[in-house]
Amino acid sequence: MVVLHLGGVAPDRFGAPVEEPRGWAPAEDPESSLTGRQRLVQGLWPPRVTRAQLIVAVLLFGLGFGLAVQVASNSESGNALRGARQEDLVRILDELDDRSQRLEDEKQGLEKQRQELENSSDQAEEARRQTVEKEKQLGILAGTVAAEGPGITVTIDDKKGTVEADMLLDAIQELRAAGAEAIQVNDVRVVAGTYLTDADNSVSVDGNKINAPYRFKVIGKPQDLEPALNIPGGVVQTLEKEQATVTVERSTKIVVDALRAAKQPDYARSSSQ
Repeated sequence: MVVLHLGGVAPDRFGAPVEEPRGWAPAEDPESSLTGRQRLVQGLWPPRVTRAQLIVAVLLFGLGFGLAVQVASNSESGNALRGARQEDLVRILDELDDRSQRLEDEKQGLEKQRQELENSSDQAEEARRQTVEKEKQLGILAGTVAAEGPGITVTIDDKKGTVEADMLLDAIQELRAAGAEAIQVNDVRVVAGTYLTDADNSVSVDGNKINAPYRFKVIGKPQDLEPALNIPGGVVQTLEKEQATVTVERSTKIVVDALRAAKQPDYARSSSQ
């Protein structure tokens, strides 16, 4: 059997009408009952703050606080100066002048120290340069370095073998007395401790046998060296009496390139500390 339901009361499964409970009504959306202001407040609170926003807020707060303190400090200083007496203002100006003078004195002191350091540096550099130059000069005298400069060349041709060691030694001594700074005999460098001996119709210089013609290369002032050899009764006349031929030539460039090995002393030591 089919039962048609035409009214507002729904039948149960047996066809009897079922009444709806009194006071029942459909559920309403709670937000639909809120006003516009309430919805705005609900959207703003509680606030939703990110970490980045919080950091920016803290930084802005710190910056604003610092500016406020600075402005307040300046205002207080300005107010203090505006309210100061004339005597106080004069004292403040005097203190500023004194401070400026102290700063100027400090600046001048620093400038003086800088100049002293620069002068000290220049002196040290000059001392190093002089040390290097002195080392070269001592090397020339010791025969450990080559030398060049103006001087003379003395050639002694002994075809008869009559020239002896003491004659050549006299020539070396005469040249030294005339201002010779570097001397070389044949291939042997002459130094302070040089000695000459006769050996088998020839001459030995520091143990090195040399043969005629004997060639002296001498660095010094030619105007002093040549006359020293040609004085009456001097080296040239003595050698010519022994039938040797002596030739003296001036030159603007004499090269003394025979070297001596530096000898380490066995006992002597530098006394400088």
